Amino acid sequence: MSADRETALAALYSDFAALNMEGGWHRRFPALWAEPRRNFLPHVWHYADVKPILERAGELVDTQQAERRNLTMFNPVEGNIYSTVRTIVAAYQMIKPGETARAHRHTPNALRLILEGHGTSTVVDGKQVEMRPGDVLLTPNWAWHSHSNDGAEQCYWMDFLDVPLVHLLEPMFYEPHPDGVEQAVELLDQAPIAFRWEDTLAQFEAEQARLGADVPLTIELGPAQLDTIALHMLRINAGQTSAPAQTTANAIFAVVRGSGFAEIDGARHAWSFGDTIAVPAWRAHSFHAEQDAVLLRVSDESVLRKLGWLRSRRP
Repeated sequence: MSADRETALAALYSDFAALNMEGGWHRRFPALWAEPRRNFLPHVWHYADVKPILERAGELVDTQQAERRNLTMFNPVEGNIYSTVRTIVAAYQMIKPGETARAHRHTPNALRLILEGHGTSTVVDGKQVEMRPGDVLLTPNWAWHSHSNDGAEQCYWMDFLDVPLVHLLEPMFYEPHPDGVEQAVELLDQAPIAFRWEDTLAQFEAEQARLGADVPLTIELGPAQLDTIALHMLRINAGQTSAPAQTTANAIFAVVRGSGFAEIDGARHAWSFGDTIAVPAWRAHSFHAEQDAVLLRVSDESVLRKLGWLRSRRP
């Protein structure tokens, strides 16, 4: 390249850079790549480590100071301060006997998996439903919701929200309830937003009878669903390993029962009851159960399917 041409190109680049523009033929960073990049990291949070910290928080932080006493799990990838995986955040939460987490609503969708404790209920748009260990409960976007503990035990659960996706797209709205809690409440034993543990077990038994005793199972929770979050339960009997998977969906796995280890991109990660496992998009993974195990899979699969971006392959 001649010196005159090189000088002219430098002047050209300078002129459109001053307009906050970039030439597509000489990008500093590529905009397209052959397959999903591996940004967020696989990671495990152990409930046995978290629970004592939540108990200490219960002594120091009341519901007047914090509307929700929770601990958010942020992925250890450099620069991240909030998200568990790219589109979903997870947190552990505890509520003490006699406490009420005041009502609010927001555009993010949410759900919770109950780990321990009895006597706690949630109110979602005026419908009150008890929350029991193993249950999964939905809070669709812009629904009023509060939680209260009328029992004698501290209650622990895991929250999952699509807040990172809302941050990306920016339709964030949040509103506290003007009365603190909803005043007109209807008590229900069953509700579309509540997936009962005993019903999940019954679904597993029906699926096991259909497929045979030696097959790890996956069922989808429904028919009620959130628009942006897909929910599946996995049952893996002791000694079994789930089929290897690799998908464009971001996923968080929560251990409802049992123990074992995950193989994620060739690295082994131990897990047991209450643990949280982040499996970012396009990471090859499988789960091996050392004890009979059930895991909840929370993913953005439904969003990717709607947009035609859901792909998978067998690693």
